[in-house]
Amino acid sequence: VYRPVMQLSGMLASLLGWVLSCLTTYLPQWKNLNLELNELEIWTMGLWQACVVQEEGGMQCKDFDSFLALPPELRISRILMVFSNGSGLLGLLLSGFGMDCLKIGERQQEQKKRLLLFGGMLFWTSGITAIVPVSWVAHSTVQEFWDENIPDIVPRWDFGEALFVGWLAGFCLILGGSLLNCTICSTEVHPSSVHYAMAEQQDQCQHL
Repeated sequence: VYRPVMQLSGMLASLLGWVLSCLTTYLPQWKNLNLELNELEIWTMGLWQACVVQEEGGMQCKDFDSFLALPPELRISRILMVFSNGSGLLGLLLSGFGMDCLKIGERQQEQKKRLLLFGGMLFWTSGITAIVPVSWVAHSTVQEFWDENIPDIVPRWDFGEALFVGWLAGFCLILGGSLLNCTICSTEVHPSSVHYAMAEQQDQCQHL
């Protein structure tokens, strides 16, 4: 009874994590910069573009001209996040075909278990590769914020909303992969075997 529920819960958690991971990749709010001289403007920086949010004019964004001109943490974060999205999508496809509720390949239980195992491992990989770049950017932001060599009057970057979304995405992906792999270790009890066991037990009681 609990095995299909765990599989469905793992798939839903993984799907949520994958959607959040894709959202984190394209959100421009990886870093926020508030200007004390002009509080009506908020600068944000993401993996693909930088934006300025004005109280009257809305949001204006500009794509980065060169990949090589980006800071190292943003360059590697872009690669890792794209890899995380790809591995998460592949994990969803493999795990979907390995679920017990899917009647396709119902007689090939060993292959379905392998698909679930590979899907769960891909979710782990996707979750880790989503947490690493987000944590790296957060670490570099903290180092720059407390750098004593930078004068106090210079504005400093702060955490953006995308970092928290990325941490949540990685947690959901790892949780989903763990739930799916836990179902591989459990044995599924079919109704026919249950009826057979009950009938055998009744026969033993009658002989007694």
